Amino acid sequence: MTWSAIDLSILLPAFAAGVLVLATHVPLGAQVLRKGIVFIDLAIAQIAGLGVILAGMLELAPGGWQVQVAAASAACLGALLLTWTEKKWPEVQEAQIGVLFVLAATAGILLLAKNPHGGEHLRDLLAGQILWVSYGQLAFPALITIAALAVLWARRDRLARVGFYLLFALVVTASVQLVGVYLVFATLIVPALGARSHSGRRRLAIAYGVGVAGYAAGLLLSAALDLPTGAMVVWCLAVLAAVAHAAGPARQPAGG
Repeated sequence: MTWSAIDLSILLPAFAAGVLVLATHVPLGAQVLRKGIVFIDLAIAQIAGLGVILAGMLELAPGGWQVQVAAASAACLGALLLTWTEKKWPEVQEAQIGVLFVLAATAGILLLAKNPHGGEHLRDLLAGQILWVSYGQLAFPALITIAALAVLWARRDRLARVGFYLLFALVVTASVQLVGVYLVFATLIVPALGARSHSGRRRLAIAYGVGVAGYAAGLLLSAALDLPTGAMVVWCLAVLAAVAHAAGPARQPAGG
């Protein structure tokens, strides 16, 4: 372990990106668990990634507004499709989300099959490149985050089905380009799972605490151990969520 390898000029922008993602994903994660559509962010994130791949094939400037529009358009189309499938066949919505994820993932593989750097592009979309995030890249995601939090606060549990899916699509579009598909999923689900045994406002505070501590610990350990950052953050989130859940109030056994 080499603590001297820690470079705060690299880690602090990455941590800021993680906090931005957490800001919206923690409250959305609670709603996702309540609705029982756990894999929605994997599907939407993969569809947004497909939009990024298509933008790359059109030789659009990486990180430019055209790429943002392509990713957001793809994600919103996916969200509208999921809105329709939930209305049409609500009893199998989770299965439909899974199928959409697989189709988007394999479409990306097919589109990049003849690209000599295809494997690298896919890895970047999945695992992310959070260590290469700069403060300048956070301006647009910050605006999306502020707008999304305003909508969540104003509407709370009154957000219509189509509104929830579209808001989710826009939020995931911004976050997947910062941290990758794996971290988007982990940030949405893991803190919410860790806080489930707690109640009220305490649940939200604990979920945020797990998320912030998980990103901080993962970034520091990945730098010190020279290990992949995204994977390390996912594991730190999982460990801290398990601790938070175990520290919650004991539940009465069924029939007790």
